[in-house]
Amino acid sequence: MTIGTQVLTGARDRLLPASVPYAFFGVACLFHLLAWGVFLHGAALVPGYAGGPGEVLAAIHLITLGVLAMTAMGAACQLLPVATRVPLWRVWPARLSFWLAAPGVALLDLGMAGVRQWAMSAGGGLVAAGLGVFALLIAGNLARARGLPAVIAHGWASLIALVGLVALGLVLIGNYAVGYLDDPARLAHAHMTLGIFGFMTLLAFGFSHILIPMFALSRTLPVRWAWAEFALSALAVAAAVGAIAAGSGPALALSAVIGLAAVAAYFRLMQTAMRTRMRKRLGARLRAGARLLGLSRPGDGAGAGAGGGPRGAQRCDAVLVSGPRRLAVDLPHRGAATDHAVSGHHARRRQERAAAARLRTFLGTAAAGACRVALAAIPLIAAGIVLEMALPVRIGAAAGLAGAAAFGVFGIKVFAGLRRIMRTD
Repeated sequence: MTIGTQVLTGARDRLLPASVPYAFFGVACLFHLLAWGVFLHGAALVPGYAGGPGEVLAAIHLITLGVLAMTAMGAACQLLPVATRVPLWRVWPARLSFWLAAPGVALLDLGMAGVRQWAMSAGGGLVAAGLGVFALLIAGNLARARGLPAVIAHGWASLIALVGLVALGLVLIGNYAVGYLDDPARLAHAHMTLGIFGFMTLLAFGFSHILIPMFALSRTLPVRWAWAEFALSALAVAAAVGAIAAGSGPALALSAVIGLAAVAAYFRLMQTAMRTRMRKRLGARLRAGARLLGLSRPGDGAGAGAGGGPRGAQRCDAVLVSGPRRLAVDLPHRGAATDHAVSGHHARRRQERAAAARLRTFLGTAAAGACRVALAAIPLIAAGIVLEMALPVRIGAAAGLAGAAAFGVFGIKVFAGLRRIMRTD
């Protein structure tokens, strides 16, 4: 029996209404478009950016909070009950977390772009409240879960990182008004590390243990390698935050080495999924996403170890890592939720199975096209930062904007197609 068969048994009863996850995914598409637009408008500021409010910080948070966090929240609310085989306590907390976080991200980024303290404070409070509701909802599900211990461990570690991420974010917002921190750049680096490598990476790695084998129709992944990957990932995050707090570049580089070992363990798990898979066409997209995911940890170590200190590491986190994380985590989560919702509700009828297959084919083609366009943005922006030139950043941001627009059109078509299929149910 494949892991997909095990996980999807009885999954229909645990699925949320489609309007819940797709509210998160839809607003993430909008924030993604806005993020690249802000990057393009403020391209001249990116090479010399060293922290603080402004268009660059707003663009970074549009990607991290607007795209990644919103997508992760929608995917977690939909996929975690399927993986743990425990339904969410209630649906309304998921809706509440959206209506707190989505306006909060917009208000927070408006304040960052225009350096408006009231907007940053109000938006930050709304985002913190939305993430808090989400964390309590997910924690309640994890506490009642009985299977898949490695996935559950990833979930708990991700939530711990989320708490630290929110706490540091609120402290930084307060510092812009009062100025009580002696070294806000170091705290900002820890904040970014907890967000990218703690919350997002641990959540993505944990879901990958279920999501990738489910789509690849492969066997259950090796338990020992799953636990090794978790231990190394959690240790890398803890070591990185400790190194940043101590201001030690060598210690931060060591955390990057540990992170690379975690990525190697993750690749080993994905290779197992590919070797035992029954669905052959998924391999190229999965391998591309996995390679992009692996770029982040060495980038972080290089940023601090190459003489850049907190500023250099912050640049790598803010720009170079944001693209791979968005491509390696965001697209699979969107595709997973779409495929799962369609197959879970409509796989019993021949006509609906054909419609679901066409939707999956379109999803894969459109997502791959958007990836190819957006991929051009990553090396261009990285080159602009390293060379301290605005032109590569501007060209890269334009490519990212084009990719975001293509993905937005794709998302609209997927949502419309899903609505048509659901009307026949």
